[in-house]
Amino acid sequence: MHSAFDNAKQRTSAPWRNDIVGSFLRPATLKDARTQFQTGEITPEELRHIEDQEITKLVQKQKEIGLKGVTDGEFRRSWWHLDFFWGLEGVEKKTLEKGFMFKGGQARGETAILKGKLGNQKSHPQVEHFKFLKSVAGDDVVAKQNIPAPAQFLFELQRPDNKENTQAVYPNFGELLGDIATAYHNVILAFYEAGCRNLQIDDCTWGLLCDPKIREMKLKDGADFEKILRTNAELNNRALEGLPKDLVINMHVCRGNFKSDFIASGGYDPVCEVLLRSMNVTGFYLEFDTERAGGFEILKCLGQDKQVVIGIFTSKFGELEDREKILARIEEATKYVDINQINISTQCGFASTEEGNILTEDEQWNKLKFIKEIADSIWH
Repeated sequence: MHSAFDNAKQRTSAPWRNDIVGSFLRPATLKDARTQFQTGEITPEELRHIEDQEITKLVQKQKEIGLKGVTDGEFRRSWWHLDFFWGLEGVEKKTLEKGFMFKGGQARGETAILKGKLGNQKSHPQVEHFKFLKSVAGDDVVAKQNIPAPAQFLFELQRPDNKENTQAVYPNFGELLGDIATAYHNVILAFYEAGCRNLQIDDCTWGLLCDPKIREMKLKDGADFEKILRTNAELNNRALEGLPKDLVINMHVCRGNFKSDFIASGGYDPVCEVLLRSMNVTGFYLEFDTERAGGFEILKCLGQDKQVVIGIFTSKFGELEDREKILARIEEATKYVDINQINISTQCGFASTEEGNILTEDEQWNKLKFIKEIADSIWH
C-alpha cells in the first residue's frame, strides 16, 4: 500500500469515500414509457407508476454495490437542470432552434425563461419526488437530492437567447439576484422539511469558465471575469444562508456531459481561488478524469475543513481505468490535500440528460463496483 494512504479513515457523512454524482442510465422500460407518454398512449399516472418501479429497483441496486448515499438517478427528469427550473414559479419552458454545442454535436433546443417575476414559493414539484426516494431508501442509506445551482439558473436566464427577456422582467439586476436566492432558499427548506439531509448543487458555470476560449469570448463582450466569479459565489452562498446545520450541502462542477461529449477544456486554475475558498459547502465534486481537466495543484486552495471528491474515473465510457494508475493519481492528490479530505467518484453522472452516455448499464455498475473496491483498499 502507498505510504500516503497511511491513517486513511472512512467517513460517516457525505461526501462518501466512494461516491456518485447522481444520474444513472435510463433503463429501456423507462425510456419506452416516456415515449408512450409523449405520444399519449399512457397517462401521467401510468408513467409515474413505471418511474416508481424503476427508481425502487435502482435504489436497491445502489445499496447492493455498497453506496452509502443514493439518488433516484434523475429518472423523472429529461435534463439535469431544466426540469428543476421549469418547476420554479414565474418560469416556463421554451423551445429553441438550436441547443448548446458540444464538441461532437448539439443538444436539444430547450431552455427556461421568465414569464414574470419569480414567486416566493414554499415548495417545488421535485420535493414530492424526493419524498418517494426517501421512502424507498429506508434508514440504512442516505437519500441524496441533486438540484442545479442558483448560479446555473442565472446562467440560463442570461444566455443570448434569454437575456433580453430576463432584462425586460428584471431591469434591476440586484432584484433578480435577490429573488433567485429567496426562491432557492425556500425550496431547499422544503426539501429539508421532507427529510433531505444531503443536498448536492450542480454548477457547471465554473467548469465553462475554465475554458480559455470561453473566457476570451466573454472578455470580448466586455465582461468582467472576476465579477462573474464573485457574483456566482455570492448568489450561491446567499441561497444557502441560514439553513439547518444538519443539512449537508456539496457542490459538483464539470465541463459538460451529453452523450459522452463535453463542452469545455482547461484546468480549474482561473476559478479555484473563488470557488474553493468562498463557497459555503462541505465539499466539492470535481472533474479530473482527463488531462483536459488539469492537475491537482488547485487543491491547495481547498480549506482544511473541506472535502473533495476527485472525479478520476470517467462516466463517459465503460472501460475500467488502470488500477495502479488510479492509485498513483490519488497519491499525487495527497501532495496538495490530506488523504482524509479526499473521496473518489466518476467526474459526472452517467446520464445528465435522458439520452445517457455511451456505455451499457452493466458497464455503469461495474465502474461503480470498481470505485468501491479501490476506496475500500485505501480508507478503512
